[in-house]
Amino acid sequence: MCPPPYGYKKDPDNPRKWIIDDEAAEVVRRIYRLCVEGKGIETTARLLQEDGILTPTQYWESKGIRKGGKKSQGTPCKWCKTTITKILTLREYTGTLVNFKTYSKSFKNKRRLDNPEENWAVFENHHEAIIDKTTWEQVQKLREGTKRRKPKNTEKNMFAGLLYCADCGHKLHYNINHPNSSIEYFNCSNYRGNRGTCNETHYIRADSLEQVVLLELNRMVSYLKNHAEEFAELLAQKTTKDYERESRNRRQRLQELMSRNKEVDRLFERIYEDNVSGKLTDERFMKMSQRYDEEQQQLKKDIEELQRQCDRENDRAFCKEQFLKAVRKFMEMKTLTPTILHELVERIDVYQTQGRGKNRTQRIVIHYNFIGVLDLPEVEEYPENVVLDSRQGVAIEYLVGKAG
Repeated sequence: MCPPPYGYKKDPDNPRKWIIDDEAAEVVRRIYRLCVEGKGIETTARLLQEDGILTPTQYWESKGIRKGGKKSQGTPCKWCKTTITKILTLREYTGTLVNFKTYSKSFKNKRRLDNPEENWAVFENHHEAIIDKTTWEQVQKLREGTKRRKPKNTEKNMFAGLLYCADCGHKLHYNINHPNSSIEYFNCSNYRGNRGTCNETHYIRADSLEQVVLLELNRMVSYLKNHAEEFAELLAQKTTKDYERESRNRRQRLQELMSRNKEVDRLFERIYEDNVSGKLTDERFMKMSQRYDEEQQQLKKDIEELQRQCDRENDRAFCKEQFLKAVRKFMEMKTLTPTILHELVERIDVYQTQGRGKNRTQRIVIHYNFIGVLDLPEVEEYPENVVLDSRQGVAIEYLVGKAG
């Protein structure tokens, strides 16, 4: 029998039976009620937080119920959107028990994998329902149409997914001003005004960003045309010197992780033998095996990621050619399209604006695919300060600076 979800608890007289936890069940009903009323996930999370409702993990902890998952959280009432989504999709609230939704490959590997639906074990009317089936089905239909959509009558901005906050590392979200829909902008998705932790908005206009990036690409093209050999040498330095140093460190780290992974295997076998021979109690064995298993899962993830990075190093020369190919494509078209942008740019770090009025400045750093940040020498056709006519009545002075 799987552990009861939020809203239920085990019957003290029969641990195999679920009974309704009235306090938590009322929160579940409220979440469903808000959904039926048209409230979104973010709005629901904010309302619960404002009313001081403990999250499921914090609620169980306050009741002395031991549950898995992270316990440390700065705000015990800050509901995660994934938690609310799970509550809104869980069939167990209709009185139906669904078992074997996940499985593990072996007792040594605690990682849970999704099980095909045909392998599920479904028991109707297993316990008392918190949500009636009609309401649950209604919510599922409503949820089908709640995927985030681009604003009406607009195309998805080509910079969407490429911009990152230089302070907290979260992505910048694309927005449109209302009622002036001609103003498109990005701001930090982790801004504290939106229940995040970042102290600044990192606001940047899409039209201004496009002009700055276009100018920077034109600077690169101009340097390539006039100084082809120097440009090739610059790319060679970026794709050879930096990556050779990174490669040595990466492969050394990979060997250390692989050695530790083998050592954990030996340690697990040792404690298993000690448990069988009676040298180690079952309780102690479970604690140690769980610790080793958690460490090994993380080791495997780190090894896989490092291995992928090492494999990509073999294609470094090919990657440089792909970058040059994308640059030449931009030279021919002379316009910035989403395809070219994503072929050239890996990410753009956006800093918070500094100063006020005419002294207001904002720094952005472009990370190119395969080569990272590229510091170009001065280009004759594009001096280090250029005034751009961003929009009517607004001019931007573009200042070239070093990435460091």
